[in-house]
Amino acid sequence: MQVLRGFPAQAHDACVLTIGNFDGLHRGHQALLQLLTDKAREMRLPAAVMTFEPHPREYFSPADAPARLASLREKLLLLAAGGVDRVHVCRFDARFAALSADSFIQDGLIRGLNVRHLFVGDDFRFGARRSGDFEMLLNTGRANGFGVESMPTLIIEGERASSSAVRAALADGDLDHAACLLGRPYSIAGRVVHGDKLGRQLGFPTANVQLKHRRPALSGVFAVGVEGLDDQRLPGVANIGIRPTATDAAQARLEVHLLDRRVDCYGAHLRIHFLKKLRDEQKFASLDALKHQIAQDADAARVWLSLHQTRLLG
Repeated sequence: MQVLRGFPAQAHDACVLTIGNFDGLHRGHQALLQLLTDKAREMRLPAAVMTFEPHPREYFSPADAPARLASLREKLLLLAAGGVDRVHVCRFDARFAALSADSFIQDGLIRGLNVRHLFVGDDFRFGARRSGDFEMLLNTGRANGFGVESMPTLIIEGERASSSAVRAALADGDLDHAACLLGRPYSIAGRVVHGDKLGRQLGFPTANVQLKHRRPALSGVFAVGVEGLDDQRLPGVANIGIRPTATDAAQARLEVHLLDRRVDCYGAHLRIHFLKKLRDEQKFASLDALKHQIAQDADAARVWLSLHQTRLLG
């Protein structure tokens, strides 16, 4: 899959395009990508996606922006797995936010990308002050020779499939519901970096998976499957949160303890699959109390994962 920054001033070839943030790539997004790739194969054109970095809500209101379900790297991997040929990552800044709806269509869709068919969500808005809508795209497409289709909302068990619904399920610790909306267990990927070695001091060495500046969509202690160290996922227990017993810092961290195995993880790129929430994060009176609880958490994760081997192995 080809990844490009923005779009060119003049297109080199035509494409079939969809536009969106695609955070988490839930089942609604997957249905949209299926329409995109089917149409692209029918028209013998590349299947292209336009997405934005940062998320527009992070630009307009960073303090109130929702937690991301996936990093840009994770999103690109998911798009590639969905059969996308090309992704245009548009930097959402003051210049892009001020672009009129007409300029977005003329400069971006027509001249920059030579769109021959466009898929968008049924509530898609674009341009400065969100002035552009589906009707504007439809009329412009008719006048310029490209098709426009809306993707109707996907309803799963009576609920709209959306990134917001996934975030709500994760915040509630309902991993089964989040997995239903996503079509897979929720996961976070990152490189293992050096931490403060507190887990090792307590007898439970952990892999500190880098979150960078990301605010996670879930917190607590979880039974997990760890991908990236073996041919199959390894059982583990993970804490994601601010570690209130160990520090006063507000920066969230993801720490994973492999059950019944010692592996040198430093530098490895792992994917942590969250399978069962065991408890909320809490502050303990002492490190001894924390150590006792970690032992209980490890036992609980071990028991649950042994009873759900198919969930662990995916």
